[in-house]
Amino acid sequence: MLVSGAMTSDPVTVPPDHPVKKTLTLLQRHGVTALPVVADDGRLVGVVSEADLIRDAVPHDPRARMLPAGPDQRPPQTVAEVLTPAPVTVRPHDDLATAVDRMGTHRVKSLPVVDEHGRVVGIIARSDVVRMLARPDGAIAAEIRETLRTAGYADWRVTVTDGVVEITGPEPAERSLAESVAHTVGGVVEVRIG
Repeated sequence: MLVSGAMTSDPVTVPPDHPVKKTLTLLQRHGVTALPVVADDGRLVGVVSEADLIRDAVPHDPRARMLPAGPDQRPPQTVAEVLTPAPVTVRPHDDLATAVDRMGTHRVKSLPVVDEHGRVVGIIARSDVVRMLARPDGAIAAEIRETLRTAGYADWRVTVTDGVVEITGPEPAERSLAESVAHTVGGVVEVRIG
């Protein structure tokens, strides 16, 4: 499956001069943990996450240590002050498995999806992958059957159990086609050709 099949298109983005407080409100309202930061032309300039936004935003309470308050430090005011520049990204036609690997390797919950010009076209989050993997087996089977029917293979039998697809009916020369079709459908974790 490709990133484009699981990503959220047209994600919420913010410009570098966006206020921190308003950005926190956007994160909360949309139920996301990070936002792409884009220039006027839509090019990605960074990512701002919950961690970035709260890092220096909460002042120390002198009651916690029974000490006098320290010097006042101005908390960050704009996204530009806290964003992570040059974030890890993926392209729409990258393999979804590559995106999942990058999220794990870089310990991030989401990745901006950019086109060949570096413009944000989507975002892929772990929650998108979870939603895709949690698809009901019946929906997965129906989508595979419809794709095969359209391709002229309506007589092949498709069953799905816990995301594992079993297709019976293909001749040996058609096995690769059957496997490829099944792997394009969201929620498929394994394909067996019988």
